[in-house]
Amino acid sequence: MTAREMAGLGVDSLGRNGVQVWRGVEQVPADFGPSAVTIGNFDGVHRGHASVLRALAGDARAAGLASVALTFTPHPLQVHRPQSAPPLLTGDADRLELLAATGLDAVLLCTYTLEFASQTPEEFVRSYLVDALHAQVVVVGRDVRFGRGNGGDLSTMQELGARLGFAVEVVQDVTAHSGGPAGTAGDDALSRRWSSTWARELLAAGDVAQAARVLGRPHRIRGRVVHGDARGRELGYPTANLDPAATGMVPADGVYAGWLRRARSTDGTPVPSDEPALPAAVSIGTNPTFDGVQRRVEAYVLDRTDLDLYDQEVVLELVERLRPTLRFASVDELLVTMADDVARVREVLAKD
Repeated sequence: MTAREMAGLGVDSLGRNGVQVWRGVEQVPADFGPSAVTIGNFDGVHRGHASVLRALAGDARAAGLASVALTFTPHPLQVHRPQSAPPLLTGDADRLELLAATGLDAVLLCTYTLEFASQTPEEFVRSYLVDALHAQVVVVGRDVRFGRGNGGDLSTMQELGARLGFAVEVVQDVTAHSGGPAGTAGDDALSRRWSSTWARELLAAGDVAQAARVLGRPHRIRGRVVHGDARGRELGYPTANLDPAATGMVPADGVYAGWLRRARSTDGTPVPSDEPALPAAVSIGTNPTFDGVQRRVEAYVLDRTDLDLYDQEVVLELVERLRPTLRFASVDELLVTMADDVARVREVLAKD
């Protein structure tokens, strides 16, 4: 639906500053709306997501509607099939930050439980889209499923819209060809739609550079800095070790060039967004040279031995994989390679 068509719905203009985030339908103001709403998991908020969300926000603004993304936490597959659920590209903090960057007016983050999933399609639509968000436009994909047992589909949404008073817009897939160049990807990749699955495949292979082209940004890992073995400090390369509970899919083992930025101080206070990111060499793996068994994510901030990041939340942005994890015959051999790694990180980040 175009902005002109949406404007024909006869709603007043809205003026909103910032993005409202509601962690439950009960937080939505009673007088919110009318709105244009889209529904999805939006894991990674990749290029396809961002293209649709920016268009929604722009069309809604032109029509005097508030733009809203309705999403879920945890991912539904983590509730229904936890053993086979895919690793998530983004935790809630990054997903909300990335959703806000698309120009939306609001995000409704619904807690996904078996009780939530037991709603019929009509109960869900009435409670969330109609009664809470006062939706006049609902934007969905052709493969949309919702309600108990995924019993609702596109035709269900269209029937409910006709009966309950909202228009349904069907969004088209955004491919690598239509949504922007996919870098060095071949012709087959250019016709592939941007997707979270594609990004996960690339990260599992360690190809963070190509994953960044799918995501439209470097892949992030966010977590609290915890104490490690202090082995890096002993070797002259002190590292910030991330808590194993860090969010953001951990890519294949190896050494990566990336950036580290502080997100929250030890007391939980957000760090100013304009604080510069720090160049870093990021190691992912088990430290086989020292017979390690626990997989770790740790970052050495170049030329900084004075940083105290313990108990602070940091975000790592991975730019390029330099090499796989290796077992070295001696510490001296490891140190030579680490020096080479740092030199390569400088070269990669100088072009970033």
